[in-house]
Amino acid sequence: MAIPRFLLKESIVAREGFSRWWVPPASIAIHLCIGSVYAWSIFNPALIREFGVVAPAPGDWSLGSVVWIFSVAIVFLGLCAALAGKWLEEVGPRCVGVTAAFCWGGGFVVGSIGIVTHQLWLVYLGYGVIGGCGLGLGYVSPVSTLIRWFPDRRGMATGMAIMGFGGGAMIGAPLIDWLLHLYYVAPTYLGPAADVALTTQGGAQFADVNGTATEVVLVTAADVPRMIVPGPEGVYVVGTGNTGAAMTFLTLGIGYFVVMMVASFIYRVPREGWKPAGWAPPSEAESSRRMITSGNVHIDQALKTPQFWQLWVMLCFNVTAGIGVIGVAKTMMTEIFGSTLPGIVDGAFAATYVLMISVFNMCGRFFWASISDYIGRKNTYHCFFVLGTILYLSIPFTAQAVSANPAVMWLVMFYAATMVIFTMYGGGFATIPAYLADVFGTKYVGGIHGRLLTAWSAAGVLGPFAITYLREMSINNAIQNLAPKVDPAAFQERFGAGLDQLDQLVAANTVTVGRLLEIAPAGTVDPTPSLYNTTMYCMAGLLVIAFFANLFLKPVKPHHFMETEPEREEERHQADVASVRGAPAE
Repeated sequence: MAIPRFLLKESIVAREGFSRWWVPPASIAIHLCIGSVYAWSIFNPALIREFGVVAPAPGDWSLGSVVWIFSVAIVFLGLCAALAGKWLEEVGPRCVGVTAAFCWGGGFVVGSIGIVTHQLWLVYLGYGVIGGCGLGLGYVSPVSTLIRWFPDRRGMATGMAIMGFGGGAMIGAPLIDWLLHLYYVAPTYLGPAADVALTTQGGAQFADVNGTATEVVLVTAADVPRMIVPGPEGVYVVGTGNTGAAMTFLTLGIGYFVVMMVASFIYRVPREGWKPAGWAPPSEAESSRRMITSGNVHIDQALKTPQFWQLWVMLCFNVTAGIGVIGVAKTMMTEIFGSTLPGIVDGAFAATYVLMISVFNMCGRFFWASISDYIGRKNTYHCFFVLGTILYLSIPFTAQAVSANPAVMWLVMFYAATMVIFTMYGGGFATIPAYLADVFGTKYVGGIHGRLLTAWSAAGVLGPFAITYLREMSINNAIQNLAPKVDPAAFQERFGAGLDQLDQLVAANTVTVGRLLEIAPAGTVDPTPSLYNTTMYCMAGLLVIAFFANLFLKPVKPHHFMETEPEREEERHQADVASVRGAPAE
């Protein structure tokens, strides 16, 4: 299909007098839209309660199946960015930005259809695959453009744009939360559990409503903080309410499409040979000291260098360590501190925590990328890996401490540690384009950056897999350890079935750690705050490996660089001289 000429690069070359400061706002606007992917965890409570609404019902999707939607989106972000790298250099940022708007906005619309029809594969296709492609295209569209507009401040320039991606959840999280509440409809309430006769069949619970056995869910005190809109404890009819997720998806898809289209038409590219007034390239001595090359490595040749794969490992492991936490941030905060400090950590607190993740993620992108202009990219990444390792190791200590002694001090320590982690997580993304430009040159940095983002795709699988797999394993172990401590008669009365049906009850979401603790003997230790300890140790180990990959990074060897124009001219001159003398050219 022919691309309209007004979208192509040759049609958006900036005229004389165009201010380069028009480009960053357009880039930030697009990244703010696609950056709402970081607010995905806000959707989790709604998506795993589509039937039950106030609590998960047997037919509802599990958290383990829903969290992978986020992972698929990140995988396709990296794959699409890698494939679109060369295309970006050919058609320019406007065409890529417009395509991103159609994919990201359209992905939400398809996802909303999947939620309405309760077809999980449609949500994966819409938000994960189509939306993920929009993420990749929208992410890479401004990077090489900004580096060319700001050769004097590469780190700051990419930090400005990618800051928007990190800040997307700052706007997206409260917007999503507000829309979910706007479209929320509470299910039919039958009354307190003591007033309703319940039976259990196949792990699910039923109540007699007008002579018909009707599936219901039971909300206890432990469940109230996890409700989308808190309501009374008791029995609710399954399938009679609405979480608001489908309409939220549809509204966001339309809104993001409009904003991204407007921003894409603001994009301009500098003319060949343009440079900022009064700016001179760094001297050879300064470039060597800070490992900044003056040459260019071709996009295909870059993959043949060890430096590319060292940078790939660094980005992958840094992202893996952060992305798993981001994907379940709200759930993790609630599980670690919701039971130990329920008066402080409720649903609103957890939602604010997600918002603050976005704030620190965004600020870290601009802060660390700008700092890298002064201390160098390599030293910046040393900070990420050394400090990050220490902070990840502090989280299990904090979780264990708050379980033994529920004090606000431990919440403050956890909050501070994770926020610093998220600044470095975002800083890694913002600094890597400038690092690539330093190592491989600016000519093909957009395409090379796109291919490096496959590391993000790999991390999008590794991070959530580690955190969800280890979490589910820890939950199952905790339930198996708690169940024998419960009086069998109390278990039978509470769940309408015996301990011999424990596996069925767990699979149907009827038995949870919180509900077992309600009937466990006094003094039973709540295992919930320690569900993520093993994961944090694994993440710290990945950062240690990444540290050594960065430590041993050296400048690219000369034979990988493209020939410069003076070199080609010299070769042509030698060939002419040789032909005149009748001798073959060397």
